[in-house]
Amino acid sequence: MSIRHGLLALLERGPRYGSQLRTEFESRTGQTWPLNVGQVYTTLNRLERDGLVAQGGEDDAGHALWTITDGGRDELSSWFAQPVDRTSPARDELAIKLAMAVGAPGVDIRAVIQSQRRHTVKAMQDYTRLKRQAIEAVEARRSGERDDVAWLLVLEQLIFQTEAEARWLDHCEARLIRLSATAAKDPVPGPEPGPRPGPASGPGARAGSAHAAPSEAALTAWPPAPPTR
Repeated sequence: MSIRHGLLALLERGPRYGSQLRTEFESRTGQTWPLNVGQVYTTLNRLERDGLVAQGGEDDAGHALWTITDGGRDELSSWFAQPVDRTSPARDELAIKLAMAVGAPGVDIRAVIQSQRRHTVKAMQDYTRLKRQAIEAVEARRSGERDDVAWLLVLEQLIFQTEAEARWLDHCEARLIRLSATAAKDPVPGPEPGPRPGPASGPGARAGSAHAAPSEAALTAWPPAPPTR
C-alpha cells in the first residue's frame, strides 16, 4: 500500500493538515489500512524533502496546512498511469508459513491448512456482509458517497483475494495428497530382495502392498517416510 501516493491524492483535492489526512485516508479505505499520525507526518516530511509537497499557511483553527506541488501532481499522475509492479510480490505470511511447514518435524501441515481455511471462509463471510452494507449506502446516496464507493471497491478486492486464498488452500491439500500417494508407490533403491513368499490369501492380503493408499499420517509432515519392502 502506497501511503506516499495516497496522501498526494488527498492533497490534490486541496490543502490538508496531518490529522485530517489520516482521517480521510482511513475513511476512503474503510480503515482497512489504519495509519497513525506519526506515519503521516514522517511521510509528509519525506514528500517535502523530495519537492512533492510544501507547507503553506494555517486553517482557522491554527493547523499547519500542506499543499501538493507541481512535482507532486506529476508524480501522482505517473502513479495512476503505471500498473502496479508484480515482479517483486509482497511477502505473504501464509505462503511462507506453509513453505516452512513442509518437512518441519512435528508439524501437521494438513491441520495448518484446515485451520487457515476456516479463518479465510469466516473472513470472506464478514467481507460479504460489509459489501451488502456498502452497496446499500451507495444506493441510498448518503453524504460522503465518494468514500462509500471507494470502500466498496476495496471490499470487493478483499473478497476476491479471500476467494482465491480458499481455492489455493484446497489446491495445496490436494497437491500434498497426490505427492504422498506418488511417494508411497515409488520403490526404494537398495539391494535386490531375496525370494518372495507366495501370494497371501484372506482380507489382509494387500495390506502391505506398495500401492496402498496413503494414510492420514502421510499428510502430517512432508515429505512422507519412504515405503519399506
